[in-house]
Amino acid sequence: MFYIDNYYLMLVVPAIIFSLIAQMMVQSRFKKYSEIFSAKGLTGEDTANLILMKNGISDVSVGRINGNLTDNFNPKTKVISLSQPVYGSSSIAAIGVAAHETGHAIQHNTGYSAIKLRNAVLPVAQFGSSAAVPLAILGFFLGLPMLVNAGIILFSAVVLFQVITLPVEFNASRRAATLLKETGVLSEQELEGAKKVLAAAALTYVAAMLTSLMSLLRLILISRRRD
Repeated sequence: MFYIDNYYLMLVVPAIIFSLIAQMMVQSRFKKYSEIFSAKGLTGEDTANLILMKNGISDVSVGRINGNLTDNFNPKTKVISLSQPVYGSSSIAAIGVAAHETGHAIQHNTGYSAIKLRNAVLPVAQFGSSAAVPLAILGFFLGLPMLVNAGIILFSAVVLFQVITLPVEFNASRRAATLLKETGVLSEQELEGAKKVLAAAALTYVAAMLTSLMSLLRLILISRRRD
């Protein structure tokens, strides 16, 4: 599993290429719509705070974080962290991203079922992301199928987490589009641009899941070949 073989070429490489295309697409669309500013002039920070207020959420704050497209919502600290190109910008891209992250805050506030399921899987997925491959390597090296199978099970938890993440991200984007329309932050034409940015961002999660899934399938096929 740790060298370039036919399984890697047939399964993992196409997924990696797809992932690179998705990354280029999100960067391209974010750049394009970062240069188009909304008519109302609200910033990413303004948008997030407005949506929070409209949904009656008073225990979530909005802050700034370093980096580019590092935006996130932390349910433990209840902070929506917006990156430098988003926080103080009134571009269509910035507003779309800010609304998306606020959508995550609303998911947690309303007890969205997919969020609960993802949180339940998270501890196992975190352990699996660090332990799965070393266990599989050790199992192959020592000729112990039990360790290999343990690695496969743990890696499966990582894939499951990424699969569950997809509806969470898609739902946050749908919420963002609806909220931006309902609050009138963006016009219909501006909203189409924001949707394109969010659609490209969602594609990166699909690509990540696909890459992990293909890596898992490769691991399973190699383990069977060595039986």
